[in-house]
Amino acid sequence: MIDKLNKQDGAILIVCLAVLLMLSLIGIASISTSNVDMQIADNSIRTAGAFYAAESGLERAAAAITTSYQTAGVPPNPLPADTISESKYSYGYFTTDNGAASVRQLDAGAYKGLYGLVKSFTINSLGLDTTSNAGVELRMVIEDALIPIFQFAVFYEYDLEIAPGPSMTLGGRVHTNHNAYLQCDNSLYINSYLTAAGSLFHGRKPGSGLSTTNKDVYIMDTGGNYRSMKNPDGTMLDSRKSDWVNESLARWGGRVEDGNHGITPLYMPVVADGPPTDLIDRGAGNNDSYEHKAGLKFVDGRAYYRQLSGQWLDVTAALTASGVITNGYFRDGREGQDVYSLDIDIAKLNSSSYFPANGIIYASLPDNASSVSAVRLKNGQQLAGALTFATSNPLYTVGNFNTVSKKPASLITDALTVLSGNWDDSKSWGSKDNRPAAQTQVNACYMTGNTETGRNGHAYNGGFENLIRFLENWSNVRFTWRGSAVDLWYSRQNTGRWSGDYYTPPLRDWAFDPDLLDINNLPPGTPMVNIVQRKNWSQRINYAAHLD
Repeated sequence: MIDKLNKQDGAILIVCLAVLLMLSLIGIASISTSNVDMQIADNSIRTAGAFYAAESGLERAAAAITTSYQTAGVPPNPLPADTISESKYSYGYFTTDNGAASVRQLDAGAYKGLYGLVKSFTINSLGLDTTSNAGVELRMVIEDALIPIFQFAVFYEYDLEIAPGPSMTLGGRVHTNHNAYLQCDNSLYINSYLTAAGSLFHGRKPGSGLSTTNKDVYIMDTGGNYRSMKNPDGTMLDSRKSDWVNESLARWGGRVEDGNHGITPLYMPVVADGPPTDLIDRGAGNNDSYEHKAGLKFVDGRAYYRQLSGQWLDVTAALTASGVITNGYFRDGREGQDVYSLDIDIAKLNSSSYFPANGIIYASLPDNASSVSAVRLKNGQQLAGALTFATSNPLYTVGNFNTVSKKPASLITDALTVLSGNWDDSKSWGSKDNRPAAQTQVNACYMTGNTETGRNGHAYNGGFENLIRFLENWSNVRFTWRGSAVDLWYSRQNTGRWSGDYYTPPLRDWAFDPDLLDINNLPPGTPMVNIVQRKNWSQRINYAAHLD
């Protein structure tokens, strides 16, 4: 009996030892697993820190390149490179020039399809946890594209307002560096990309003094179909909607984007030292002015032609005798002032020997507080060559412009007014009913000023549909325009209020001129805007990294 008990005690001891061994092994495994988990977690934390350190390097380099192009129009010199330590993390980055710039079409992003002078750089950045040498290497390609501003159908620096009375179809890409306000009294169709660095609204800008209508605004989607801003419940899809980003992408396929989607302002580095009005202002120290680029200029009542030597020749007498320059006198109903104009006969200038070889003409006349000092282009149906006409004064055109053997052309001015071929100076002081317009076409890019809705005593500024100004009765008369429309500044000379008292709006047949997508068809001295895009981002983890 005792022998049997002793044998059972031995068995129990063996079982207990086996259980204890198993529990020990489980404990050791748990401790080992915990250590591994802790090591993995620690590595993840260190790697995450290294990643953010490397990302800081990418952002520093990208910001330096972007700022340099925005302010000077050239890449930084030297290219961004540095090594920086912060707490227990360090990062080093350097930038590689990928070669000479080339003219090509953008193939991605909100500005896909535009052509420009594209230059790319590769940024490499290594982030390091200095306590463990855990490192993350990041690489990104950044592209700067200098895009001719006249490749946009409409480009605004300030708030863009479009609210036509008659039905209107607008062809071409539309962009504003601020907010966009869209509405219409009948219908409005936009058949290309619409981008705003601010927000997109259906309705009028506050301060317009006019009511908002519920009429349809249609924007073309990626499939070529016009899609209304109106929702099934009668509300409008704009940036005030809580799910605006996703709903707009679903409706228009990325062809309608604003600051909520990441759209940012586009800068014009051609103006390096001051505001965009430097382009039209005079001054010996203003190197951005078209005065310094011109081959022919009219200043203070005199005409000067740039000779091959670069010296200016006074040709006032010759151009006066040949009838190229005369003087005009008429009434501008919007300004409520008389206009004293320097009239330039383009047809006679064509046949003279003074049409500028580089195609750039500049004019600046003294301002007059009691009247308008302006430039007026007449008989401009045909141009001798590509032409950019820039003036610090208001500019008026009479009749068809650049409609015979069309050439690249632009008009850059404080304010642009189109007068039809029926215009009669002697009737400008009477009722608009005595000024019936004739069908007219203008083929030219233009850059001009406007007033601001809700400021300085103004209500509605007339919107984009009146960016080109009118002074006649255009009822049921067609005005055709092909080109690019740019509004970069507020008018400083022609600042009269928009109203319907002095004109009746035309039937607007307005569209972007697709010829401008060919770099060779741009007007002389076309300004550029910068578009900086990030591409080809990649990451590699390196647990044996070090900064040299």
